[in-house]
Amino acid sequence: MTQTSPETPSHVAKEATQTNMIASRGLSLLGLFGVENDLQAMVRLPSGRVKTIKTGSRLVQGRVLGIDPGGIVLEKSGRSSRIEMPGS
Repeated sequence: MTQTSPETPSHVAKEATQTNMIASRGLSLLGLFGVENDLQAMVRLPSGRVKTIKTGSRLVQGRVLGIDPGGIVLEKSGRSSRIEMPGS
């Protein structure tokens, strides 16, 4: 028996397929999940690999200082930088 899935509503497809929302190179923030006081993030590394990170994680781009609903904060060589959630 073949099961068919319903068509994706147009507003959902539009939100899921926005162009130019994340950089094609470098570290890209794909999404955030978890409870607000213990968020984790899904990022795409420059290599294309997708990785889940949390506060304290280490990446080539730096150590994750914090994750909040708006994005992530990284620290490298004493300097901090913020990567915003796409579309916010």
